[in-house]
Amino acid sequence: MMWKKINQWIQKILPKKTDFDSQRMVFRTKESHLAHIMKLKLEEEGIYVILINKRDSSYNNFGELELYVKAENYIKAKFLIDKPYE
Repeated sequence: MMWKKINQWIQKILPKKTDFDSQRMVFRTKESHLAHIMKLKLEEEGIYVILINKRDSSYNNFGELELYVKAENYIKAKFLIDKPYE
């Protein structure tokens, strides 16, 4: 009985799964223009992309920009990013 209550309490305080948990990072760069080009390239192919800016706001030379896609689109996205320009 006591363990059941403890387990219920633990489940309440643990963070719930979010939509972002199913995302995978597909590209990382320090160059803002490259991140936006890759984002547009993926969106052109119908892949939803989340761009996260992890740069320091006071010193723009620290940190990176990361692109995330859904796990089921990861392989296609990696292929499109690594594919040379036509």
